[in-house]
Amino acid sequence: MPDFLLNALLAGLGVALVAGPLGAFVVWRRMAYFGDTLSHSALFGVALGLLLDINLNIAVMVCCVVLALFLVALQQKRFIATDTLLGILAHSALSLGLVAVSFMDNIRIDLMAYLFGDLLAVGTEDLFWIYGGGALVMTLLLWLWRPLLAITVHKELAEVEGIPVRKVRLALMVLIALVIAVAMKIVGVLLITAMLIIPAATAQRLARTPEQMAIGASLCGMLAVLGGLALSWYQDTPAGPSVVVCSTLLFLLTLALPQRR
Repeated sequence: MPDFLLNALLAGLGVALVAGPLGAFVVWRRMAYFGDTLSHSALFGVALGLLLDINLNIAVMVCCVVLALFLVALQQKRFIATDTLLGILAHSALSLGLVAVSFMDNIRIDLMAYLFGDLLAVGTEDLFWIYGGGALVMTLLLWLWRPLLAITVHKELAEVEGIPVRKVRLALMVLIALVIAVAMKIVGVLLITAMLIIPAATAQRLARTPEQMAIGASLCGMLAVLGGLALSWYQDTPAGPSVVVCSTLLFLLTLALPQRR
């Protein structure tokens, strides 16, 4: 196997592994649009990283986390509907990033790679970021698993039991921001949320327990990565979108099966 294909495979499997359990909470808590908003801010993080001449992974992570904190602060004000707020911030962040990139005449940048991913261009440094960030996210997610389940099932009951609902919800948003930052290289800014939602939605139809759904989402994501890379290798299709297409096909296949509850 060529080195670039092996790196792409390892990167895709690493992202799918951590995106599965986190995607389950995105589906349960109906946070898909929140994920889109954070992913669109990733391009603005790229522009800031290039302007300030700092590591792009760090710039994207910081930008996503800051926007997550900003969203939480605005949601608590309740001066505007959440879906409207998310729509404003998502498109504003993406447009601001595109405008900022257009001013960089002295820097050559492949905008399509950031928008739709460049999985086959993943290097060793990217793998360190993916697996290092993934290990951090998985550790925190395991630590917060029970509180997250509690506030997802019944927020008021969780408050009565003494769970700090706001802090746990904020931690979930920060974890989503971190996953989006490390996954940008895989499927791009416009398709990151698909890696969170589609495998989790696929596993939801087959699982009986939250734990089964989380593990199944990771497995479905890994199968999609394998299928997408195979499609890209043999048919010369873009790798990131091919992974999403394979993930969608898996979801469509599960529609023919009876849903387990």
